[in-house]
Amino acid sequence: MNDANLLRMADQIADFYTPYTEAEAIEGVAVHLRKFWDPSMRDRLITLSKAPDAGLRPIIAAAITRLIALP
Repeated sequence: MNDANLLRMADQIADFYTPYTEAEAIEGVAVHLRKFWDPSMRDRLITLSKAPDAGLRPIIAAAITRLIALP
């Protein structure tokens, strides 16, 4: 899967959580990524998020930080 598709999919997940509070959205996106994304997809998204020009929405960036902290 290419990087553009990963970012698009992450955006779609974040869109789903738009009506939720920020904290609920961050947790929801992080949990979704942990439960339903293949580890290689998660790892690539984490790598992409470290680039200074990643252009991630704040909710996705926060969810990635939360994802890294999940057990």
